[in-house]
Amino acid sequence: MGLILSRSILFTARVPLPRLAHIARYESTKPTPKLKEALEAQDNLRRDWDAKILSYEELKPKTLQPSPETYLVDVREPDEVLQGSIPSSVNLPLSTLPGSLHLDAAAFKEKYGFQKPHRDQEIVFYCRSGKRAATACDIAKRNGYTNLANYQGSWLDWVAREGIKTA
Repeated sequence: MGLILSRSILFTARVPLPRLAHIARYESTKPTPKLKEALEAQDNLRRDWDAKILSYEELKPKTLQPSPETYLVDVREPDEVLQGSIPSSVNLPLSTLPGSLHLDAAAFKEKYGFQKPHRDQEIVFYCRSGKRAATACDIAKRNGYTNLANYQGSWLDWVAREGIKTA
């Protein structure tokens, strides 16, 4: 009797999976027209998307002869920038980048102290090691900016090549 009782407890203790989970999985294999359209739009954003990678040798002249047509943007946080920055760069932290690109020109200049870049202006992103710079390129691309580059070596490469001692 104890065995039968324990079997009935086992059977009643099982929790059935919700039917919706099964339905959602089944239906997810057949994209709706709206989902198909959204996926195609996302693919179009990514099509041929590779931010140009700049080397130290390509970046160095841009720092010696800054131009208003090119922005060198440091996406590190302000406390990281205290260690130093690449000459002629401006700071626009990655944590604020998505919202900043939606500001109007006057609000942007008031907040950051420099003109908001134009969508076709050359923008070179860098960070500490190049990872956040790649993310910044992606964010800018998704916000309509088209002339983007990533200084892949970023700050670590710059200080090594310039012989700068950091704390």
